[in-house]
Amino acid sequence: MSFPGYPTYKDSGVQWIRDIPEHWEVIRLKNVLKCRITDGPHTTPEFVDEGIPFLSVDGIQEGELSFEGCRHISCKDHEEYRKKAQPQRNDILMGKAASTGKIARVKTDATFSIWSPLALIRINSPLSSPEFYEQVLKSTASQSQIDVLCTSNTQKNISMDDIPRLAVSRPPLEEQIAIASFLDRETAKIDALIAEQQRLIELLQEKRRSVISHAVTKGLNPNAPMKDSGVEWLGEVPEHWLVNRFKLSIESCTNGVWGDEASNDENDVICIRVADFDRHRLEAREPDEPTIRNVSDRDIEQRSLRNGDLLLEKSGGGDKQPVGAAVLYVGKSPSVCSNFVARMRLNKNMNPSFWRYAHYSAYSLRINTKSIKQTSGIQNLDQQQYFDEKVAYPPFEEQQEIANFLDHEGGKTDSLVTQQQRLIELLQERRSALISAAVTGQIDVRGLVEAEGSEQ
Repeated sequence: MSFPGYPTYKDSGVQWIRDIPEHWEVIRLKNVLKCRITDGPHTTPEFVDEGIPFLSVDGIQEGELSFEGCRHISCKDHEEYRKKAQPQRNDILMGKAASTGKIARVKTDATFSIWSPLALIRINSPLSSPEFYEQVLKSTASQSQIDVLCTSNTQKNISMDDIPRLAVSRPPLEEQIAIASFLDRETAKIDALIAEQQRLIELLQEKRRSVISHAVTKGLNPNAPMKDSGVEWLGEVPEHWLVNRFKLSIESCTNGVWGDEASNDENDVICIRVADFDRHRLEAREPDEPTIRNVSDRDIEQRSLRNGDLLLEKSGGGDKQPVGAAVLYVGKSPSVCSNFVARMRLNKNMNPSFWRYAHYSAYSLRINTKSIKQTSGIQNLDQQQYFDEKVAYPPFEEQQEIANFLDHEGGKTDSLVTQQQRLIELLQERRSALISAAVTGQIDVRGLVEAEGSEQ
């Protein structure tokens, strides 16, 4: 659908905003603020199991505030921190460290506190529209400015002094309200389409999990005689398969090493981290921008990775994604794995591709739950307990057949998932372009909002 433009335009004087409607103006963000921009405490509080929600920049997800899985602080600490920053409805929160430029408007009256990576921006309502300036700050024009103003040392940051300097458009208040209303309606439609594609991806992944679990526990022959495995999560398995502990498939399990900062010498190697795990493809390879660490000669000799190794996540995880993922290493360069990862080297007559699927099936069905130990908010895998879990052992030839089948089926699923992900990217690009066009006056939505209102 195409949208009309304004009758006349003028040069905004700002390269990111370009031309704006003749009756609009470009100002600094500071001119629409109710008070000085503040941020949360720069100290680390003592976290508690129950208390006041305490959000950092990871509390902004997909442009909205998310309290799911957030930290909590005591009422006493909250009373202290609220003296500096007390979020309230229609405040805008902005990531100013690490994930700079993440924007969300507060749409709740619930009590919570924020940490230092978040800046609190309070728009001078009713003279200006918080809903409009939320979209302005999410627009490409503002995000480009934020990116230019960021400094980078170990992570990107934008200073509290630079945020008020952001150049923003200012249409008349009634147009701000109309634009915000239009974007609220149109982006909701796009978000609904994105949600449909994401749900389809979830269904494809659920089907893939089911196919993997069935193949590694029941085999590919539907007419094979079956027997009771004696293991609850396995159920019946083909009669000629063995049932034994994970550890019998493994020749050795070696913990990773973090090493030192890169030194530009022969002991600099790529370090594969949990973040490098492709949990959908069940593999790990060197990323485009790998982590380089300096390790000892002994670690290079004893901990180097080779194709066919399985990598096991032994620390990390979370409520949504418990620790214990296992992936196949398919790298080429000399590398080691980080200290949050263990290298599993398989025995002979063990097909690495099959065993990554076997570990994935066990992971999906949560047999590792009792192997997880929680320490200071971090999950750790009790490797001895985990490797003592029982799994099914097909003969080597069947391992190969099953692995080939699952590789083929996974390829088909990957192709479908890639199509849906590309569609999501196109919808997100459409969403971003629509926001930018509306808040810079490239389209005139006033009549569209009025028409929508008259239809209701």
